Amino acid sequence: MSGISTTNVPLWLTEWLAEQQITLWGAADLRDFSTPRDATGQGFPFALSVAIPMNPQIMVTIQNGPNQAYADEYTRVNNCINALSETLAAEIKAGGSRAQALAASERTDTVNIKGDFPHKTAATRAGLGWIGRHCQLISRPFGSWLRLGTVFTDLELPCGPPIERNFCGSCTRCVEACPAKALTGKAWYPGLPREEILSVRTCDQWKKKHYLQYHKGHNCGICSAACPYGLKVLTKKSAHY
Repeated sequence: MSGISTTNVPLWLTEWLAEQQITLWGAADLRDFSTPRDATGQGFPFALSVAIPMNPQIMVTIQNGPNQAYADEYTRVNNCINALSETLAAEIKAGGSRAQALAASERTDTVNIKGDFPHKTAATRAGLGWIGRHCQLISRPFGSWLRLGTVFTDLELPCGPPIERNFCGSCTRCVEACPAKALTGKAWYPGLPREEILSVRTCDQWKKKHYLQYHKGHNCGICSAACPYGLKVLTKKSAHY
C-alpha cells in the first residue's frame, strides 16, 4: 500500500521500493514549506516519505515503560531508515535529479529539541497518516508503531493527497497513559504548532530522568503503545516487520 497512486510514478521507483519491502510510502508537495538546503543553497519542492513498521510484539510490551528490546528495535529501524534513505537519494541523483536524505531521529536544534525538518510533516502531506494526540503519525496499516524516513528531491512525482484531519475521535488513551503529563489532549489539524499538542521539554525531561539507560533518555513510547490503532496491528495478519 502506498500513499499515492502509482500512475505516473517512475517504474524504477515503484520496483525499488517493492524490493525493499516498503509497503507504505508517498510523495509530498513541500513548495509551501522551508526545507533543508543542498550544497548549492537550494531547497527542495518535494519529498518522498517512507514508513517502516516497528515489531508489534515488542511495541505491546512497553505500555508501562521502555525496555531493552524496544531500545534495540528503535536502533534497528532507525539504521534501516538511514541506509535506505541514503541509497534512495543516490538512486534519484543517478537519474539526474537532486535529492537529500533526512536522518532519522537526529536532533540538530537541541534548544528547541527538534531536527532539520519534521518527518511527520512530509508524511501527512504525502497522505500516509495523521498526527494523533500523542504528536506522532498514525497510519491505517501500522497505527503509530512505525518510524519515518524522508528524502527531499526535485523529482516531480504525483503527490498526496495530504491528510488534513485527524481520525482519533474522542479517544484520549495516549494522553491518559503519558506518565509525564506532557500531552495537552488537543486534536491535530495542519498548521497546529507542536507545542499545542505536546510539551516537548516536559517529555524530554521525564525521559532523561526515568529512562536515561535507553539512548540517553530519548526513548519512551508509552503513549504510542497505548494507541488503539497500534494495538489493532497485533491482530492483522498482513503486518510486516
